[in-house]
Amino acid sequence: MFAKILIANRGEIACRVIRTARRMGVRSVGVYSDADAGALHVEMADEAVHIGPSPVGESYLRGDKIVAAALATGAEAIHPGYGFLSENPDFVDQVTAAGLVFIGPPAASIRAMGLKDAAKRLMEKAGVPVVPGYHGEAQEIVLLASKAREIGYPVLIKARAGGGGKGMRRVEHPDDFSEALSGARREAKAAFGDDRVLVEKYIEKPRHIEVQVFGDIFGNVVHLYERDCSAQRRHQKVIEEAPAPGMTPALRKAMTEAAVKAAKAINYSGAGTIEFIVDASQGLKADCFWFMEMNTRLQVEHPVTEMVTGTDLVEWQLRVASGEKLPKTQSEIALSGHAFEARIYAEDAAKGFLPATGTLHHLKFPDTAPEGASMRIETGVRTGDAISPFYDPMIAKLVVHGKTRPAALEALGIALSQTEIAGSTVNTAFLAALAADADFSAGDVDTGLIGRHQQALTAVPPPSSEIVAAAALAASGAGAQAPTRDPWSSLAGYAHFHAIARRTRLRYGEDDILALVSMRPGGRFQVALDAPYDSALDLRAAARLARWPGHVTVFSGALGYSFAVPDPLAKADEIAAGADSLRAPMPGLVKLVRAAKGEAVIKGQPLLILEAMKMEHTISATHDGTIAEIATEGAQVTDGTVLVRFAEEAHG
Repeated sequence: MFAKILIANRGEIACRVIRTARRMGVRSVGVYSDADAGALHVEMADEAVHIGPSPVGESYLRGDKIVAAALATGAEAIHPGYGFLSENPDFVDQVTAAGLVFIGPPAASIRAMGLKDAAKRLMEKAGVPVVPGYHGEAQEIVLLASKAREIGYPVLIKARAGGGGKGMRRVEHPDDFSEALSGARREAKAAFGDDRVLVEKYIEKPRHIEVQVFGDIFGNVVHLYERDCSAQRRHQKVIEEAPAPGMTPALRKAMTEAAVKAAKAINYSGAGTIEFIVDASQGLKADCFWFMEMNTRLQVEHPVTEMVTGTDLVEWQLRVASGEKLPKTQSEIALSGHAFEARIYAEDAAKGFLPATGTLHHLKFPDTAPEGASMRIETGVRTGDAISPFYDPMIAKLVVHGKTRPAALEALGIALSQTEIAGSTVNTAFLAALAADADFSAGDVDTGLIGRHQQALTAVPPPSSEIVAAAALAASGAGAQAPTRDPWSSLAGYAHFHAIARRTRLRYGEDDILALVSMRPGGRFQVALDAPYDSALDLRAAARLARWPGHVTVFSGALGYSFAVPDPLAKADEIAAGADSLRAPMPGLVKLVRAAKGEAVIKGQPLLILEAMKMEHTISATHDGTIAEIATEGAQVTDGTVLVRFAEEAHG
């Protein structure tokens, strides 16, 4: 076994690997960029090396710096985690050329599966079923459009490199093919440096079911059963589970055998995942699944497999990479119970899942697992850390295990309702709504489920009078949440002729809220709210809330309602983002401008494309008008930057 390894990654996966390495007596070396100098994985590692500025291209994608760090610290092997360089065969060559061990598959295996089109041709030869489509080298638009017609609409355009839904477009009609192809190519080029695509038949009710495989250098390959990853938004997974709901013995046998066959076809060693698309329109059948791609690394969702098989896949990775045989044979790997993983992101589900940034002023996960369940929290952040625009906005993975699917799903809902995050917009309420969705609860899942139910799943009810009153009480400085030396608190319970009262202002969205907080006997308070609430409530200080600079967040189940607390001494900001302008909803790069100064535009017309987190977001006109100013292509903008300003006549 290795004495010391370097982890070429950051965030939760780096922390995850460090924990297993420590348990095995293996020392760990972390690497970090400028933005991650104070990160949790740096604190947890036995030692850490700075590798460059915050942009990934200058730090976490610099294989030369990572290899140099490993050599300088005496590490014997490099664990790539997922993302970044984990599936880069050239990096594997760099590692091995330096006399180090890459904790993952050989470069040849990664190359064989690295491009979707070549991988599918290889799988066809190996007898693994593949989705009908065009996987060729020629990329002329006329040819691709012709192939799409041959396949039959709807079709799916997919980047041949990479994954995560980037460079992917569903096309319903031939007239939309050219525009969709251009968008997919731009996104693929930005994310993977390769704008080539493949075109496939779009499966009407697709299930995304994948099989965890593991191989060693002695030719042994086993599977650890399947995971269902059909709950996706924007082609990216949000809740995964194992085993797949509704799985039949016949389909499980066919899929796991195909997965092992695929791994053996490329002499695979280490952890890998064979992803299949399954047509669930007529139930799960053994002849209705097709190979999509192979991920030649540890998956984000690997904890659900660990929970239902009682394994530690990172330990397996270290053992196999150090030359040991697989820890278990196929007959020794059994399924037990059911597990879910929910990915908690800094994102605004109500605004199309736009990535968010911010400081995590309050971060609290459940202290114990719900009754009858087990739970683990995988995270790379803690209270006070910032969600940076440079990296993926995932905050944590909440993983639960129960004896049955209903028991595990109930535990997931409870755990999400007990999770508290303030300082950034997060998706916990959306995840809880999805877990409670009738179709999801019944196991009737497919990749279109979230899209069909998106409005209901992302709707945020307005705060109740009780929630507003609790926020006002906290903002006033009264009650248990008050600072120790708050003079208001020191007067608690004292009144000479009448109840002491304090006037408090809050802001929620566009609403200005005025509240009057008065003392009551027995440690209680009365909170009188002006319109639109027009109510007076008698209450104690709320237990589930967080105060952070200029704000109060009140938690209700999985929802967190954040109220701004204006500084009465500060000058009011008279300039708001009105209908005369469009502002950037997040930090990003202006990728494409489709309108010009002086041009008359109509409501809904696409004006520019903003690239953020390697995804494209279209900014469209909110009304008819004439453009007075518009951002330039290539401009790097921050959250709230004016992208488009309309001429005054637009409102006259």
